[in-house]
Amino acid sequence: MRILNVSAQKPDGTGSGTFLAQTVASQVELGYETAVICGIDDGDQTSALPGQTAVFPVRFMTPELPFHVCGMSDEMPYSATRYRDLTPAMETRFEAAFLAALERALADFAPDVVLCHHLYLLSSIVREQIKGIPVAVICHSTDLRQMATHDLERPRIISAMRCADAVFCLHRAQAEEVVRVYGIDPLRVHVTGTGYNSCVFNQEGPRVPRQAGRICFVGKVSFKKGVESLLSAMDLISPAAIGGRSLELVLVGGHDPASQDYRRIAAKVGAATAWPVRMAGRVPTEELVRIYRSSDVFVLPSFYEGLPLVGIEALACGDKVVMTALPGVREGMGDVLPGNPIQWVEPPAMLDVDTPDPGSLPAFERRLADAIVHSLVTPQPSFDVTHASWDKVVSRMLMCLREADIA
Repeated sequence: MRILNVSAQKPDGTGSGTFLAQTVASQVELGYETAVICGIDDGDQTSALPGQTAVFPVRFMTPELPFHVCGMSDEMPYSATRYRDLTPAMETRFEAAFLAALERALADFAPDVVLCHHLYLLSSIVREQIKGIPVAVICHSTDLRQMATHDLERPRIISAMRCADAVFCLHRAQAEEVVRVYGIDPLRVHVTGTGYNSCVFNQEGPRVPRQAGRICFVGKVSFKKGVESLLSAMDLISPAAIGGRSLELVLVGGHDPASQDYRRIAAKVGAATAWPVRMAGRVPTEELVRIYRSSDVFVLPSFYEGLPLVGIEALACGDKVVMTALPGVREGMGDVLPGNPIQWVEPPAMLDVDTPDPGSLPAFERRLADAIVHSLVTPQPSFDVTHASWDKVVSRMLMCLREADIA
C-alpha cells in the first residue's frame, strides 16, 4: 500500500507535527511506501521525516507564499500565520500552492490512500480534489478549536469533511464533538488514539540520575498551556510542605516570537520567583529525553488539549505525571493506558473553548500546587506504557479502512 500523508503544518515542533512524523515512521516500519505533503517556511528542513519518504514540501516565506506557515493554534511554537488572519488573496495563494504539490504527489507517487491531518481547510481542498482514492482525516482538536472561534470557510470545510471516507479521533469525547460540529456519519468516525516512540522515550540507555524536586513542563510556552498558572502554583509551595527539600522548574518548548503572554512569562521568570525556573526553549530529542529522565514530576496544566503525547513520553521515562483533567482527555488517556498513575487536576471554569475565567484561576493554581506537592512526596511509579505504540495507532487506522472496505 502507498500512503500519502498531508498536513499544512511543519512535520515537527508541535504535537500534531510529531504525530505526523511518527505515524509516517511507523508506516515505513510496517512495510508501506510513504509520501508527505507538508507546509514549511523557506529554509526549513524535513529531517524529522524518514529518509525513505518522498516529501512534497510547500514552502512559505517565498514570492509565491510571502507569509509564514499557517498554524492550527493561534499561538505556535514558531512564527506562524493565524488562519483567522488570512485575506482572500492569501487564501488563494495557499490553495494554489497545495494543489500544485498535490498534483505532483498524485502523478509521481500514485497513492492508494490519503491521510490528512486536521479537519480543516487543507483537508477540505484535498477531499474536493481527489476522486477515486480513499481520503481519511485525523482530528487533533485544534481544528475543532478553529471551527469554534471564527468562520473561515466554515460551510466549505463542513461540506468536504462530510465526504471524508473516514475520520480518526484521539478519544471518544472528541469523536462525539466531531459528529456534532461537522455532521459526519458516526459510522465513519473512529477512535484510534495516540502513541509514543518507545525506542526513544524509555528508562534504558545511559543512566541519568533522577533529581528529587525537579519539575518539568514540555510544550508550547504560553498562557493557554497553563504556564503562567504553573509559575503561580510553584510560588504557593512552601518548603515545609515538601519536607524542606528544594525545587526547580524546567520549561521545555518553543514559543511564538510575537506572543505577548510569552513576554509576560519571561518577565515573571526574570523577576523574583519562589523557586528557580529554567527556560530551556526547544531542545533536541536527546536532551528532551535527558530532562524527562532526570525529572521527578512532569506537569501539563493546559486549558485545552487533544490527547497530549508528552504525558505518555513522561510516563515512559519514569516521571510522576500531573495533568489538567480536560474534557475527554482523562478518559482518552485511560483508554490508551488503562490504570495509568496520572494525577488529575480539576480545570478552572472556562469562558470559551480554551480561555479560562480569570476569577477561577487562583483556585485552580491552588489545586495544581497541591497536586504537585502530593506527587513530590509519592514514590516513583512503575508503569508499563510500551503497548501504546505508534505502530498500533497506524494499524488501528488501516484496520478501520479495511473493515469499511475502503483500503
